[in-house]
Amino acid sequence: MSDDEPMLLPAPLRRDRIRELLDERGFVRVADISDDFGVSRVTARTDLDTLVDQGDAVRVHGGAMPVQGRGAVESPIELATATSAHAKQRIGEAAAAMVRSGQSVIVDVGSTGLALARALKARRDLADVVVITNGLTIALELESEIPRFSVIVTGGSLRPLQHSLVDPLAGSLLSQVHADLAFIGCNGVDAGHGVTNVNLPEAEVKARMVRAAERVVVVADASKLGVRQLGRIAGLEAFDALLTDDGAAPETIALLREAGLAVTLVPLGD
Repeated sequence: MSDDEPMLLPAPLRRDRIRELLDERGFVRVADISDDFGVSRVTARTDLDTLVDQGDAVRVHGGAMPVQGRGAVESPIELATATSAHAKQRIGEAAAAMVRSGQSVIVDVGSTGLALARALKARRDLADVVVITNGLTIALELESEIPRFSVIVTGGSLRPLQHSLVDPLAGSLLSQVHADLAFIGCNGVDAGHGVTNVNLPEAEVKARMVRAAERVVVVADASKLGVRQLGRIAGLEAFDALLTDDGAAPETIALLREAGLAVTLVPLGD
């Protein structure tokens, strides 16, 4: 071994260091482990899979996040936006392609909702679209498009982690509108348990959004599929479609389709 080559750590010690990185950063990419420790990406994935098996990590697209206790960790939107960013961008573009001029659209809080907002901005053919959202980042993203778009914020109590607005008051507006389309984000889509979210106040607002729209589409990258979280938004029968990326496991997609959910796989490309 030359002086320029990194010294390979034994696997147990390397995994201890990866645990420390997970705690420090909240998210570690496969590529980061490969670069930092001088191992192949196959070895990096094996390390993460071992930490998952030991209950120390949760696998997400491209890497892993730490586990706290037995529950899921809710990520700040800034971190969630960086996680599976390409998949969320493509899902957002596919969702934006469903919108027509003159429609009213509910865009749920979250990183995929933010990707959808950016894709709507890029649709220069759209006009007279009313966007209703409980996400401050989404409202601010679309502010530049006024008056081409009308942007309505639900109101309610502010949750700093997601910059989201929840009850009280968020439900008041949603009970008074009926939108053409609703795009709902989540933390889990499961054939048996339906669509779920890690945070209960947000799950309740999402459920109100489902009831406030003519057509409801759940937008979720592949890491959310087959996952069950604490707060139930609605059963699969409440949704008209799922937009997800083609990195999803075929067996999971088959179960969702067998349960009656129409699934569109968005190609990630190169």
